[in-house]
Amino acid sequence: MPEQLLLAAYPGRRITHAPDMSQAQWREHVLMIAAALQQRGVNCVAIHLEDAAELAIALFGAWRAGIRVLLPADLQEQTRHRWAPQVDMWLTDVAGDIRLSELTAAPLDPALLDLDTCVLSLCTSGSSGEPKLIEKTLRQLANEVSALEHLWGVDLGNACIIGSVAAQHIYGLLFRVLWPLSAGRSFVRRQLPFPEDLQRASGEHDAFAWVASPALLKRMGDNLNWESLSAVRRVFSSGGALPSDAAQSLHQRLGQWPTEILGSSETGGIAWRQGNPLWRAFDGVQLSQDEDGALRIQSPYLRPGHIEQTADAARFVDDGRFELLGRLDRIVKLEEKRISLPLLEQALATHEWVSEVRFGVIRANRASLGALVVLSTSGVHALRNQGRRAVTTALRQHLIPHCETLALPRRWRLLSQLPLNTQGKLPQAQVEALLIAPRAQEPELTSQQKEGEELLLELQVPLDLAYFTGHFPGTPILPGVVQVDWAIALGQRLLNLPPRFAGMEVLKFQQLVRPGDRITLALRFDQARGKLYFAYRNGDAACSSGRILWVAADA
Repeated sequence: MPEQLLLAAYPGRRITHAPDMSQAQWREHVLMIAAALQQRGVNCVAIHLEDAAELAIALFGAWRAGIRVLLPADLQEQTRHRWAPQVDMWLTDVAGDIRLSELTAAPLDPALLDLDTCVLSLCTSGSSGEPKLIEKTLRQLANEVSALEHLWGVDLGNACIIGSVAAQHIYGLLFRVLWPLSAGRSFVRRQLPFPEDLQRASGEHDAFAWVASPALLKRMGDNLNWESLSAVRRVFSSGGALPSDAAQSLHQRLGQWPTEILGSSETGGIAWRQGNPLWRAFDGVQLSQDEDGALRIQSPYLRPGHIEQTADAARFVDDGRFELLGRLDRIVKLEEKRISLPLLEQALATHEWVSEVRFGVIRANRASLGALVVLSTSGVHALRNQGRRAVTTALRQHLIPHCETLALPRRWRLLSQLPLNTQGKLPQAQVEALLIAPRAQEPELTSQQKEGEELLLELQVPLDLAYFTGHFPGTPILPGVVQVDWAIALGQRLLNLPPRFAGMEVLKFQQLVRPGDRITLALRFDQARGKLYFAYRNGDAACSSGRILWVAADA
């Protein structure tokens, strides 16, 4: 168990990969960090480290030294400002903060950690997006680790734990770090957020398991070597809802359903499911409901005697399993009528063109609803061949049997994916900010590289680009003038161009650019001639090209 990890050294037990580290090396480093922190007189340390092994060293070192720990969600300036009054030291990878390598001292003696005085504060955000601290004792964390090992330890065996989620948050911390450390399994140090990285790491181990997010599992396509990946012992998913089509796809490819975990920083683990819409509570977790049908939780992962009231509506069946019905705190009033946003989302998600959807309130002169819609493959096809109006009209018609007219969305934003935060969540405040914001007018720059004198830019054309409106209503096409404007804007941003535009020449438009296209833009500036050469390609097909003339300000 985690409280015993510093008592004995096991030189033959490898706990991390890339680079390797034995349990004995890890333990020695922890005790050295503990001594260094004690010497500095630290009361509370904020830890933000990308390497999961280093994070574990810092965390256990602080606990051994009797120091409180804060795990910030990020290192943005506002985050630092918010928690600065509580923190004596920032232990991070960022220049100017204390680095783990700077903390050296003769190690403290091994000791059993106190389950109730070792404290960790996690940063989380509710549906409003306002950050808050959730305090956990080592006892609560140890109880959860014990439950996980009891449920799935035999299945995992000696599997190496490979994660796509950050260890700064409760799910990644428990599943990627504390559980494998306590059970004697090894884990990959780095968060691997892309399917190709997950595949590459999996191929280095005879036995492996994944700790993943729905965002990653939804992106795992046909280009992976599924035959080799089917050796995965178990696929865990948490942080948000995993769409049923993604779960079904994984089942077909891997021969197993993903194990979905329901929980939060506030509650710890609540329940799990595998290939079934109904959730099963973890052992020891007692569930009840308030008068509105919202879940109430009493658990060994919470402080003794505490009952956590959630806003998650649920329906129980006879064997104790339950179905989630959406969040009650996402019920809004329009013209004195109560409208459940989750029920609208569930209704719209049944349309074949919709992969995911989130509703929000637009609080203008007259409050109304808007919808962020992630289009499915067939939805993108409909958008490209029928146009935006046809798509939104069809989705609106689909909703009519499910709600009153005033609940029909008046504003739509069509997306390729939801802009989830680092915790895999999309706060309601962010939903409503996106609905208020104008539709995109620029491409998404996904990568750039220099090849000789040429700058190559990979661009994603937004599905809901404002310029598609009217050009043309039934078959959206990126206007040529916009392609030139993008080349000018990106050239000015990334190249040293003269200040004055002087004209264009040899413009060619050969291939249509459509919503959702991934295109390449090649830029080359001839300084002597004052000409910016541009060329767009969609795969092997040339889309457009030309030269843009520039002159000095005094020319």
